[in-house]
Amino acid sequence: MSAQQWIPLESNPEVLTGFGHALGVSPDLVFSDVWSLELLDMVPAPCHAVLLLFPLTPKLRNAEVADSTSLTDSPDAPYFVRQTIGNACGTIALIHAALNAGRLAPAPSPDSFLSRFGEATKDMTPDDRAKALMEDASLDAVHGQFAAQGQTAAPSPTEKVDLHFVAFVHKAGKLWLLDGRRDKPFECGPCEEGNVLRSSAKIVMDRFMKADPTEQRFTILALTAKP
Repeated sequence: MSAQQWIPLESNPEVLTGFGHALGVSPDLVFSDVWSLELLDMVPAPCHAVLLLFPLTPKLRNAEVADSTSLTDSPDAPYFVRQTIGNACGTIALIHAALNAGRLAPAPSPDSFLSRFGEATKDMTPDDRAKALMEDASLDAVHGQFAAQGQTAAPSPTEKVDLHFVAFVHKAGKLWLLDGRRDKPFECGPCEEGNVLRSSAKIVMDRFMKADPTEQRFTILALTAKP
């Protein structure tokens, strides 16, 4: 992690939707709350990617170490960028969701940040993409604008935050967990293209919630069609 620090994004669907649209996510897509893993039919369809905000507790950190063998740099792996900016996990997760939303989702707007950055970095390594992200002043400015929004007072950039965003996406018949703190994408197992939400929900329950059953601080958001 570099000395560069951002203000954390709030897990607020309106803030994330506005931020995504400012970066180039299609206006036909929004982030929607997933209120219950038992009521997934209430989430607008189709779902193209999922964001998870979870606490970095010791039990969950230990579970991550145990899962490290599923990290891969397979040619089938989705677009992935490392997180080297402090508190940038929400932005990294949004970029992962938007640039890996798949062929069923509307593409990012032409000439937007997402279109330009995705094209310029498509052949780079995850570390080189991280460097390009750090050097992009336009992203820094837009992030700051939306990080200041939300229902709670924004923490300072230097404040230690124990919550972390990751993204789940589909590619090549598999579900992938994209966590910018890791070196590579994490292969979760088989997944049909239109089943990202249900496949992600199973991983959240089996790999996250069961790892620390007493923890309640889990927030799930889906990148979906606009209702």
